[in-house]
Amino acid sequence: MEIYGLGIVALCMYVGSFIGKSIGALLGFNGNVGGVGIAMLFLVLLTNYYEKQDKAFSEKTQRGIILLSSLYIPIVVAMAARQNVVAAFEGGVVAFAAGGIATIGSMFLVPLIAKLGSNEDLADKENL
Repeated sequence: MEIYGLGIVALCMYVGSFIGKSIGALLGFNGNVGGVGIAMLFLVLLTNYYEKQDKAFSEKTQRGIILLSSLYIPIVVAMAARQNVVAAFEGGVVAFAAGGIATIGSMFLVPLIAKLGSNEDLADKENL
């Protein structure tokens, strides 16, 4: 079942967060140091272990893992964006100006990048 995949990821995340917080405490930080990376490492090692034992996860369990892996990147980006906004408030006007210029500059580049991508797609279709 898909819930088993979610449970496996949750267990890895719990263990990774615990280890990350322990490393942070050892280093004198009040935070999680590498907990998400450790959790993903555990997930990869666990998956490889089961595959070597010829006990690969069922297709439904794999779908649960894939569900969370597809949500992982947007969540991490959102968390980083929130931290950047907090840092910008503490940094003052210069931080806001730098962020605004980078954002507006990126918006102006979107049509150019889309145009470049569409030309390559047309060339690929013509070669078929």
